[in-house]
Amino acid sequence: MTSSSSSRQRVFGLDLMRAIAILAVLGSHILYIFPEQYGGVIPLLQLGGVMGVEIFFVLSGYLIGSILLRLFVKEDFGMRDVKYFLVRRWFRTLPSYYLALVLNILLVIAIGRQLPKNIPYYFLFLQNFSSGMEVFFTESWSLPVEEVAYIIGPLLLYVVVYAFAKAKKETLFLGSTIAVIIVFLITKLLYHFTTPTLNAQQWNINLKAVVIYRIDAIYYGVLAAYLSHKYPNHWLKHKQLLFALGVILFFGFQFVLGKYSLDPVAASFIWDVIYLPLTSIAIALTLPVLSSWRQAPRFIAVPIRYVSITSYAVYLLHYGLLLQGMRWLWPIELLSFNERVGYAAIYFILLFLIAGLWYRLYEKPMTDLRDKHFITSRYKH
Repeated sequence: MTSSSSSRQRVFGLDLMRAIAILAVLGSHILYIFPEQYGGVIPLLQLGGVMGVEIFFVLSGYLIGSILLRLFVKEDFGMRDVKYFLVRRWFRTLPSYYLALVLNILLVIAIGRQLPKNIPYYFLFLQNFSSGMEVFFTESWSLPVEEVAYIIGPLLLYVVVYAFAKAKKETLFLGSTIAVIIVFLITKLLYHFTTPTLNAQQWNINLKAVVIYRIDAIYYGVLAAYLSHKYPNHWLKHKQLLFALGVILFFGFQFVLGKYSLDPVAASFIWDVIYLPLTSIAIALTLPVLSSWRQAPRFIAVPIRYVSITSYAVYLLHYGLLLQGMRWLWPIELLSFNERVGYAAIYFILLFLIAGLWYRLYEKPMTDLRDKHFITSRYKH
């Protein structure tokens, strides 16, 4: 596919979601350059670090859900389709992840720090499967969530289509999606009743960033994909209302938590069981508007598209490699506030330049290789 044809097929609203998500993550991690700053917009930036990844989860679920549903409703859905789906996702995610992982290992060795003992787990996406992960390549925590979700979806559909051969496929897809959501709501309930929450950091490490508690975040996006397919008229007719409800739910919930000081210790059930699913639902409610927002003026669309297409590279590079590498070569401890502002500007410029090169020279060639050699003409969409 040529870059021009790819550009024409892009949906501006979804690009905007990716751009907002990655900029929110960056806004949170840039605080490591200004560790002494408190109050003002700092809590909003800290919240952005959490919300950015949640947006990525729901958007990813919506996109893979659309692909899976299209494959699943075919009369001859089978293991060939499962392999097709997994090959496409793995060529999209694994090459960049493994290169970033190797570079993180080399950087830690160069700095003279000790590598964590569970390094092999990182190669298998098991570093945070059932418990919090080591302080190494910490931004990678979301990738195992995505990879496990990619595997669960098509394999579950493969099983149910043979176990319930006479059932309507759309019903099986919906039932499977809801079943996954329920299972991982139950895991959060089990966490709540078996693990006391001591502080926000513990919640962040041991629940928010652990695979067995987070798969449902992606499946709210899958559910949205099903609803957009099953009820396209309602999806579009009520999109403004749904968007408003999503925004009100998202920001209203945050406001209530802050106003009444409902932190993970004071309101552990809300944070352990309700907070993350409700956030995912709020984000999913914005999808009817954003998925139908196909174009924007060029002066807006071009930078948003650039941030969007480089977002995966930015995510992999931004903290463990670039920020930590810069702090090793150029320590910030003795810099004034104004010097740190310049430091942050240089960081952002370098990040998006390197991410652009990463995408152009490595990430895109890998996906092109996938399309050229591994996808048969039968499956081109």
